[in-house]
Amino acid sequence: MRTIIAVIGALIVSISLYAQGITDSIIVLKSVEIVASPEFNKEEAGMKETKVDSLVMLKKINMSLSELLSENTPIFVKSNGRGAMATASFRGTAASHTQVTWNGMNINSPMTGSVDFSLIPVYVIDDLNLKHGTASIADNSGGLGGSININNTNSNDSTLSVKYLQGIGSYSTFNEFLQLAWGNNKLSLKSRVYHTYSKNDYTFVNKSIKVVNPQTGEMEYPVDTNDNASYKIYGILQEVYYNLNSTNTFSVKYWGQKSDRSIPQVTSYEGADNANINNQQDFDNKFVMDWTHFGENSKLVVRSGYNDKFLLYTLRNHVSGVGMIPAVYTESKIKSFANNVKYTKDFIHDISVECSFSADYNSVWSYDSINHTGYDVDRQEYSLFVSLNKSFMRRLNVAVMLRQDFVDNVFVPIVPYLGFDYKILKNCDLTLKGNAARNYHQPTLNDLYWQPGGNKDLLPEEGLSYELGLEYKLKKNLVTLKTEVTCFYSDIDNWIIWIPSFKGYWQPMNINRVITDGVEADITVGLDFDKFNVKFSGNYAYTSAKNYGDKEIWGEESYGKQLVYVPLHSANLLVNVSYKEYYITYQFNHYSERYTTTTNDVTKRDWLYPYFMSDLILGKHFEFKNFDLSAEFKIYNLLNESYHSVLYKPMPRQNYLLQLVFSI
Repeated sequence: MRTIIAVIGALIVSISLYAQGITDSIIVLKSVEIVASPEFNKEEAGMKETKVDSLVMLKKINMSLSELLSENTPIFVKSNGRGAMATASFRGTAASHTQVTWNGMNINSPMTGSVDFSLIPVYVIDDLNLKHGTASIADNSGGLGGSININNTNSNDSTLSVKYLQGIGSYSTFNEFLQLAWGNNKLSLKSRVYHTYSKNDYTFVNKSIKVVNPQTGEMEYPVDTNDNASYKIYGILQEVYYNLNSTNTFSVKYWGQKSDRSIPQVTSYEGADNANINNQQDFDNKFVMDWTHFGENSKLVVRSGYNDKFLLYTLRNHVSGVGMIPAVYTESKIKSFANNVKYTKDFIHDISVECSFSADYNSVWSYDSINHTGYDVDRQEYSLFVSLNKSFMRRLNVAVMLRQDFVDNVFVPIVPYLGFDYKILKNCDLTLKGNAARNYHQPTLNDLYWQPGGNKDLLPEEGLSYELGLEYKLKKNLVTLKTEVTCFYSDIDNWIIWIPSFKGYWQPMNINRVITDGVEADITVGLDFDKFNVKFSGNYAYTSAKNYGDKEIWGEESYGKQLVYVPLHSANLLVNVSYKEYYITYQFNHYSERYTTTTNDVTKRDWLYPYFMSDLILGKHFEFKNFDLSAEFKIYNLLNESYHSVLYKPMPRQNYLLQLVFSI
């Protein structure tokens, strides 16, 4: 590996010397928006929103969305390992409490209610917007924690543009991405294809077991290899934008992807190497089209989408004289249809109204042909949404929202929202923000019907949420500053959690009451000189998520204790410094300890130590006559930390990636 690093270093230096005569070439790093729109927008009154920095998106283009979120937002990402399943949650809530949309279409699995963010590469994202807490009601109900909105946008290229990325890294990791874009006044096309592969065979010290050293006779932790952990992902994204006339536009987007992942054994496993061989394959097709009509101070959007997923999970064991025999062979087919009509209108006296209606259909078929278990269920969902927004003297914005859902022929209680923004001082961009809302989340189809374990007696989750925050913005001379502090509180009844049952399998049940509260703080600072630029952004979250369920069920030891896998403290920091064509980026990420038992007993080994993660990127941008080139060398886990995100799932030590990006 040292030889590889030396070669890479020599390559970057040689390219740098070759291009010494090229001056003043950095363009993309100069102007960056970190957070939501700076406008005092009445439609967003009381909402905490985060728009992920375009610079961050550029630096993390070779990563999955799970890595981007964990390193640059207050969201907690529970990762089962490098390339393995990863789910995200806001403010101490569960993964199913995070609603996710792609170009306006909800893509949460109706089976699990969550999204595997390790399967969403940053390649396919142009715009990433987060709505924290009850702000998610503007998109969907059920987002007790918040919502994540992934969007693709028209590049408006008037000529052909080409971007190609090639990455080569540790553990036989290869990343490839190609984007072609073309357009004119009427028609715009954008095509993307990508491929990611990694053998993922890193070594680690296995502290879950001990073995006898044959030389010393002492018990010690062995050095193991992360075997059977390779993954590969292929994908394509095609976008078509067409301007029918000056008031009507039409777009079609298709996203297809195939992934094949081997799932390594847990570190506590001491059986044969050819037993418990896990594999998961995902085949996804997403399609969405929308028509937009612009009227006088109004807009009408009609959208239809289709989401098709096939998932194959197998577990095999070796039988002497026979070979590898499947112990689990589960196929799951998911089909979702989404339709939405949205109308917005601005009136005089600073009033605006939004009305929308959604009709969704989900179908799930899942069957294990070895154990002969499964289910076949569909669900119909309808939602009516109304929002009234008013601005008073450009100092106070108020928003009132109501959402009425109708699920499987049953009316869900109305979900209301009341939010406000108030500019405290006339000549200072200091804003007080707050909201109060109710929310409601249905059990997922796996919660109700999974075999074995589904519980048809589960109650829907519902609760009240409140938040209050202070936001400050400043732009003066060479300095830009944006900072926000938000306090939140949610009281949720009938929280759904999966726990081991006395029957020997996991089963979901309701917790009578869970209270989550805490503080989110973020800051962004930019210093923009002529050829020298510094960008600094950081997030901190204090998250308390306590179990106040029935003591007779949970016991005295678990009452009032932190929910499993929810860190009390989390923080991240990104610093980017650029000078002329050169730049360096430092990324820091921290989680406090996470408990894996409801009693939070630290005397047992089943808890996760705090970890502090650092990454470093060194890069240079070149501008030639006919094309641009960016060369980056990335060091992940800079300080060579040993850490876990999930119990018995080791993460890699220090590793490297060389990335080249060509643009024409």
